[in-house]
Amino acid sequence: MAKQINVALIGNPNTGKTSVFNRLTGLNQKVGNYPGITVEKKQGICKLPRGVKAHILDLPGTYSLNASSLDENVVIELLLNKNDKDFPDVAIVVTDIENLKRNLLLFTQIKDLGIPTILAVNMADRMKRKAISIDIEQLEDRLETKIALISSRKNEGFDTLKELITNHNQISTKPCLNASVIAPDYFDRLRKAFPKQDLYKLWLVITQDVNFGKLDRKELKGVASFQTESKSNLKRLQQKETIARYQFINGVLKETLHVDTANAKDLRSRLDRILMHKFWGYVIFFGILLLIFQAIFDWSSYPMDFIDSTFASLSEWLKNTLPPGSASNLLSEGIVPGLGGIVIFIPQIAFLFLFISILEESGYMSRVVFLMDRVMRRFGLSGKSVVPLVSGTACAIPAIMATRNIENWKERLITILVTPFTTCSARLPVYLIIIALVIPEQRVLGIFTLQGLTLMFMYLLGFGAAIFSAWLLNKVLKIRSKTFFVIEMPNYKLPLFKNVVITVVEKTKSFVLGAGKIILAISIVLWVLASYGPGDFNNAEAIVAEQTSGQALTEDEIETRIASYKLEHSYIGITGKFIEPAVRPLGYDWKIGIAIVSSFAAREVFVGTLATIYSVGSEEEETIKNRMAAEVNPVLGTPLFNFASGVSLLLFYAFAMQCMSTLAIVKRETNTWKWPMWQLFAMSAIAYVVALVAYQFLK
Repeated sequence: MAKQINVALIGNPNTGKTSVFNRLTGLNQKVGNYPGITVEKKQGICKLPRGVKAHILDLPGTYSLNASSLDENVVIELLLNKNDKDFPDVAIVVTDIENLKRNLLLFTQIKDLGIPTILAVNMADRMKRKAISIDIEQLEDRLETKIALISSRKNEGFDTLKELITNHNQISTKPCLNASVIAPDYFDRLRKAFPKQDLYKLWLVITQDVNFGKLDRKELKGVASFQTESKSNLKRLQQKETIARYQFINGVLKETLHVDTANAKDLRSRLDRILMHKFWGYVIFFGILLLIFQAIFDWSSYPMDFIDSTFASLSEWLKNTLPPGSASNLLSEGIVPGLGGIVIFIPQIAFLFLFISILEESGYMSRVVFLMDRVMRRFGLSGKSVVPLVSGTACAIPAIMATRNIENWKERLITILVTPFTTCSARLPVYLIIIALVIPEQRVLGIFTLQGLTLMFMYLLGFGAAIFSAWLLNKVLKIRSKTFFVIEMPNYKLPLFKNVVITVVEKTKSFVLGAGKIILAISIVLWVLASYGPGDFNNAEAIVAEQTSGQALTEDEIETRIASYKLEHSYIGITGKFIEPAVRPLGYDWKIGIAIVSSFAAREVFVGTLATIYSVGSEEEETIKNRMAAEVNPVLGTPLFNFASGVSLLLFYAFAMQCMSTLAIVKRETNTWKWPMWQLFAMSAIAYVVALVAYQFLK
């Protein structure tokens, strides 16, 4: 058996399918998206006995082959298409020992497709505590299959499972039951119309939404006539099929499964009464969030500072070591800082997914989603939207990636579009310096400072804007989407360390390799625009030397003047001058215009750009603050940074989409540039109008 075996890992959500996948593949796995859609595709390699290799494909969780969402349709598309390179030689249906009855519905459907199917009964370590016993031999006989009793937590039963995969050709492909008994006349007509086709596969093709997938139906000409039967009749037949399957499953489990309810220990109901309480549930949740984000800010600051200083030192070393020239400048001033702009996000992303993974693995996240659904639904969001919205206070990038578990496309899209309104840590450098400039250091009630309260207001403003925008989008977007909310409450369990580590590694790698390419490309473009210019740009040294002749300036001060002059006359500087008429009504000059354009790379670039523009040799906040405070509006002759212009700038950054990496990840998650472009222009328009009104009113 030299050839590689294709294995499809299938199961209901919360059956431990991901844990089984991780046990089989370890870190020999990769994550991507199915072609043309954003449903996550996980695949890996597993080494089997006798030198055989298995290509394991972890399919999205599904309750049955009656698809109700895009990710469920992925499962059906693969199982019906033998020409697909990933079509399985063997399917493994992962089930939960405590929910075997429900899980077996999917198993019987897959078995009826004629694919060798192994039943992997997971969480076997809970059998004793839950007083469950199974007659494995009899269950194998009734289901016409082979069964592996496994425990992902204790790593038990996986040698048996690997042996069954290796010998998959010995597994019976006989169906569990004949589905045609639900409507003999209908299926007789189907059999006569397509004598060479598998009857159950035909039935699935007929009952699935044809707009979902790209299944090749050329050889099924005439199937449309069966699809035109009344939808209510097809739905009725699907229900009859489900009932027939459950009747079969009930009969099988009555003979093979025994649960001693008198001896079963149940902690779940007692924890649920506390964690899902209508008052204390919210208190506990927000307390956990407070701890999580405090930890994220504290823990990530050290590696982020290290990364920042390392890339700055590397850039400086390259600049001093490599021979002068455009290629060296591109590497030291464009590529390396661009890479630094990607890598610096890794600590926050890693810590955020660490905590989210722990909450999900423990079973607590499902309770949070259920708890918040009633509140969020009023604004067109799902209970699952609360995780990305709160995560956005650290960074919008992992927050948007966290929307993948929202099944409803409209709710997921709205969450993606409004999440950047929440105040992320990248806005803090901008907020801190502007607040220090225009808000007095006064105390309220002798405890709180006006500056601290202003900062808190900016956070509340961002969250309020996200909620209001979600409500508005829910009214405006004409997207047909089912509104029912169904979520399963899994059992509480201690998170598996291996699962948590693999989740953090894969999610972080997904960001770096996915969005990183776009971020790096735009970083290089911005460097080119800031490093080249027409006319006077090329004579900057001579012009600055003439302007500063007779002045006792140090070499560093002259270099800073030259850098400032070049920036002003570069292509990005010309852009700043060009947009000055547009930003002047907001209380800004061309210098702030350049800072706004530059900060599209990342909001925090705003401060660094102003440091160069104002001929400041240091990026220390106090130095920049003094220089900015001394700036004068050339038209009015008043300080440029006054209360009106400062508030205007704060509001502009509160609402503007000044982050190319966020746009990149929105493009990646929606698989089109349509939505990030709408996001960019809409948020920029809102920011401009609000800043304009604020300045004109306050000046």
